[in-house]
Parts: sequence; C-alpha cells; structure tokens
Amino acid sequence: MSITHQPTGQATAAARLLGLLARDLAPDRLTTDPAATAPYATDRSGARPDGQPLAVVHAQHPDDVRTTLRHANALRVPVVPRGAGTGLSGAATAPEGTLVLDLARMNRIVELSPDDQLAVVEPGVITADLDRAAAAHGLRYAPDPASAAISTIGGNIATNAGGLRCAKYGVTRDSVLGLDAVLADGTVIRTGRRTVKGVTGYDLTALLTGSEGTLAVITAATVRLRPIPVATATLAAYFSSFAAAAAAATAITAARIEPAMAELLDGPVLAAIDEAQDSNLRARGAALLLVQCDGAGAAEEAAHVARVLEDRAASLDITGDPVEAEALLAARRLALPSLERLGRPLIEDIAVPRSQLAEAVRSIEAISAAHGVPVFTLAHAADGNLHPILVIDPALPDIPEAAWAAASDIFATALRLGGTLTGEHGVGTLKRQWLADELGPDTLALHHRVKSALDPHNILNPGKAI
Repeated sequence: MSITHQPTGQATAAARLLGLLARDLAPDRLTTDPAATAPYATDRSGARPDGQPLAVVHAQHPDDVRTTLRHANALRVPVVPRGAGTGLSGAATAPEGTLVLDLARMNRIVELSPDDQLAVVEPGVITADLDRAAAAHGLRYAPDPASAAISTIGGNIATNAGGLRCAKYGVTRDSVLGLDAVLADGTVIRTGRRTVKGVTGYDLTALLTGSEGTLAVITAATVRLRPIPVATATLAAYFSSFAAAAAAATAITAARIEPAMAELLDGPVLAAIDEAQDSNLRARGAALLLVQCDGAGAAEEAAHVARVLEDRAASLDITGDPVEAEALLAARRLALPSLERLGRPLIEDIAVPRSQLAEAVRSIEAISAAHGVPVFTLAHAADGNLHPILVIDPALPDIPEAAWAAASDIFATALRLGGTLTGEHGVGTLKRQWLADELGPDTLALHHRVKSALDPHNILNPGKAI
C-alpha cells in the first residue's frame, strides 16, 4: 500500500496518535466524540476553520502535556493549545486534523507568597480568581482584561493580554517573572526567575509571552503581585463627539498625568450597552471617557484630571466610592457582550502613539462611512490602544468584502500613524495577511527562524501568529 498519499498518511498518523494517547493518558483525559470536540473548533473571535479537531486532550498535569507533545511531534500531528477559548484573533481555532490540548483543568494556584508578592499558578487559573486570592493578602494581580472573569492566565500570557489597568501597570508581560513550559518535542524548560530583577541569558520568558502557543505550551507561571492601592478616584466624562473625547484623553497624557486606566467608548457602543442593559448612557453624550486614579494621591490626581477635562466635557462625574466606581466601570466590561447580541463581532485591536489617538478616531469614522460598514469603537485611551469592532450577520458563511476592506484600511491607518496591527489580542489567523506590512521581510524571516528552532516540525499551532 502506498504511503505517499497525504490524506491517507495523515489519517494513519492520527489513528496512531489516538491509540498512543488512549494507552498513555488517564481515561478521562481524551475526548474523541465529534459532538464533544466540535465546540473546540473555534474561539471567541468567531473565526470558523475548515472542519473540526480530531480529538481533545484535557491535561491535568504537566506529564499529560509532555506525553501529548512527544507523541504528536513524533507523528507530525498539529496541536492547538487552548485555555478558555476567549481569544479574539482566531489563535485557538482548531481545524480538521488537529489535536486540541485543553489546559483548563490545570487550574491550581500552586503558591501565593505575600512576602515576595508573587504567585505560582497553572495556566488554567481564571484571571479574576487569582486577583481575588491575592486580595485576601492585600495584593492584586494587576493585568485586568475585560474578560478577566472568564479568561485564563495561560491564555492571557499566550496573547500578552492588556486590559483596563494597563495604562499604569503595563500588559501581562510586565507581570510575568518566569514560566514552566514544554517544547514541541516534549522537552521541559523553565524560564525566568522568582526575583523582580534578573538578566541571566536571553529573555525567554518575554519571548514565550505573546507567542500564541506557537513556540511552547505553558504549564505554570510565576507572576508578580502588587499591593492594592489605598484609595481610588473614578471620573466619568461625556463628550459631544468621539473625536473630542479622544483629544481629551490625549490632553491627560500631555498634562503628565498617569491614571491607572482611561477607557473610551463611542456613541454606537453606548447605544448597544443601553439596548442590552436597559441603561441610558447614550442620552448623556456621544462618547464616554472613564478615568481612574489610584494610590495615596488618587483624589488629588483625579482633581487634576477634572481640571483638564472640565472645559472639554459636556458633563463630568467623580467618585471615590468603590461601589459607585465599579458601577461606572461595568459599562466598559459589558461592552463586548452587548455587541455580541447584535451579531458576530469582528474585533480589531490597533494601537497608535498616544498623540495620534484623535486622528485615529477620525480616520476610523471616515473608513466606516466610506465602506458603509458600521464600526463600534472602544479604546484603552491612555495607551493608544483602539478596538474598532465590525459587527456582521452571523448567518453569513464568510466575512463580507466590505468588512475586509474596512479592516484593511483601519490597519493601514494604524501603520501610517506609527502604530501596530495588534496591541493585545494577538495576530492569530485574522491578521496574518497584514503581518509583513508591519514587520518587513527580514524581520518576518527572523520570526520564522526562531519558530523553526523551537518547533522544527511546525506542530504547535501551525498557521497562527506568523
């Protein structure tokens, strides 16, 4: 019998792999029923791959990861690492013939050290759960993605997630001290350290953070914790236009103020939240800017922000009450779920220099009008990270050409203004066609050489990120 026919060879390798995994893993670790594996084909991006995965491994121990990768690498079967599936760029999608390595059951907080202000966690730990555990010791996990209640630490690390508090505390990479990981061939490595400082060797921790499961599979992370601020002050400012709100956010930065967060929502987003949550945000203005200051000087800093905004905003509220503040921030956290009620969101994730935020907003509005495609925009305004969201009919089998054209123009705008294609969601599958526009051919080739060095047979999340 010929073994050169590719589909037959792939089927043989898949069958052998499933046999080895059934032999070497505990019975509850392997799922092959198509009805049970089908939900693992896509992630929150809504990207739809061809077919569905051949099986799902539910890892509960690093040995499960090592065993799975060792066999998959030997048989050249592609593996898609997965956390909670909340990614927004298609990085966790699993097409026909792939094996999903589900890390959600690896959800232990292994250690929480108040004295060293760090925690060691498995990749399946929910972000908000770690934050709550740290709070019992007067600490917190600073990264605060809007999906914190459902996303995992491993997924946050894989995409180098940002979030609401990244204006002051940085993105996920700034809180990751070290990683335990398994390479494609099953080799176990440890990167980084438990100390705050350290420059021994190359920074492999930073390399793996944001690599979208293409270089290694994370099995544990040592992360930095920070003291809970002694006080917070939160402002809600409404504006007559989205561009005016963006200019006001830039003015805060120009005034040398560093808030913990500055979140911007345009009128269409406010209207979507109102429809979903029975609120009345849109009636108060065409855009909302939420700013939070923290620390011992929070009230004084918030008063400084208020002075910057008072002649720019249509209305301005300020509170030091944590309950009232959380009610204000709830609108931001509910934005994406509210938009998901309208259709399938195609979520973009550009970032521009902060001085270019207002110009980016004006360009996005012009692109929306030119292509006749409604765009709903959120922004982490203090770091120039915008999320222009195109909502399309979920019944359509493919993304309409007008939506792709609008997205392409939005990416071109980001690069023209000195920005980037993605600030925190990753490249996944949805942005690969524009990657060379930002990186250039030589740098992109270097990325491929790094990938080949760590995963020479290209089994880890092939077709993603680079």
